[in-house]
Amino acid sequence: MRAMPSPTPTPPVTLPRSFRGLAWANLAAQSAEQISLAAVPIVAVVALGAGPGDIGALATAQTLPFLLLSIPAGLLADRWSRRRLTIAAEALRALSLLALLMAATLGGLSIGLLAALGFIGAAGTVGFSVAAPAWVPALVPREALAAANGRLELARSVAFAAGPAAAGALVSWAGGPPAFVLATGLSTLAVALLLRLPEPPRALPTERHVLAELRDGARLVWHHPLLRAIGLTSVAWNIAWFVLQAVYVPYAVRTLGMTADAVGVTLACYGGGMVAGALLAPRVIAALPYGRAVIVGPVFSVLASAVMLATLAWPTAAMAALSFTLFGLGPIVWTITQTTLRQTVTPTAMLGRVSAIFLTVNMGARPVGAALGGAVGAGLGEGAALALSFACFAVQLAVIVFSPMRTLRVLPQAVN
Repeated sequence: MRAMPSPTPTPPVTLPRSFRGLAWANLAAQSAEQISLAAVPIVAVVALGAGPGDIGALATAQTLPFLLLSIPAGLLADRWSRRRLTIAAEALRALSLLALLMAATLGGLSIGLLAALGFIGAAGTVGFSVAAPAWVPALVPREALAAANGRLELARSVAFAAGPAAAGALVSWAGGPPAFVLATGLSTLAVALLLRLPEPPRALPTERHVLAELRDGARLVWHHPLLRAIGLTSVAWNIAWFVLQAVYVPYAVRTLGMTADAVGVTLACYGGGMVAGALLAPRVIAALPYGRAVIVGPVFSVLASAVMLATLAWPTAAMAALSFTLFGLGPIVWTITQTTLRQTVTPTAMLGRVSAIFLTVNMGARPVGAALGGAVGAGLGEGAALALSFACFAVQLAVIVFSPMRTLRVLPQAVN
């Protein structure tokens, strides 16, 4: 009896050198952002005596640019060099971090200044967040998009894991300046790496009214059932997440009794979960129908929120660390799968606009969540804010489960 030939193993995806350069720049930029985002509220609580209302105001200032600037950035990304936009955006963030470092060194920090510099730095983040994903399909072939997005998310996961822990340790050891030195250096390194990368030539769109271009992108997002489900789910998730972010640091310090470095460690658990999720994502995508793999993230978010809510009954740092680990583990699979799906079903010429629309509606929901969390935390207590966050996470799960996503078995055909 003839032996059956063994199946030929699928060769590993080789990503171009230019993309690997973008991944390293992304790691440096994400690390700078996460260090500063973790250090600012810790410094505000420890050094300036900030409460939930103040932290909510800081989070609102850091997220408002996503609501105001995402659409202009997306239109610019479709009309201009995405490389130049990415470099300019990261340079703006580096300058805001340098100003933050100078203020911390000279003893001039205040809640108002932290909010203003946070707004400027977030404006740079908006440009980077819109231009970089739109740049990726020009650097890698379509069949390698999932691998490329996984590589970017792994870099982001490492930043989420190391950044908050480093920020908490540095603030606990010597106050804010060392953390801001590290963040400024990393952001400057990202700019230097981006300057070395090429951008393949592409045909720029013919002159059209910007409102017509924006209308085309919005029509695609709203009328495509999968894109609409992703957008609505992300809105609910971001509101829920920033309700939690607005109250977590004061809650951790005052109710859970954590020190600054302990708060940083629990926040770093989010990044640790993201690293694990990014490494597991290829197996999850291979083992499940594609739509079910997308839903993994929303399920884990509800579980993570339930664990955080349970700290009201069992107020321990270990429970908070477990919650953040779960928050990182599932949603990173969501980010990889839904980003690949969006890039696949969106025409290449509309990638910037569609990314901007998603950034506006998804990230623009963050100031709403931050303001809501700050108001509820200040008025009704941090426990009420944790309960509100859980309810919003339950909504995001319901939205994606009762959408066409649950019946999607394979990644759709790519649209050129």
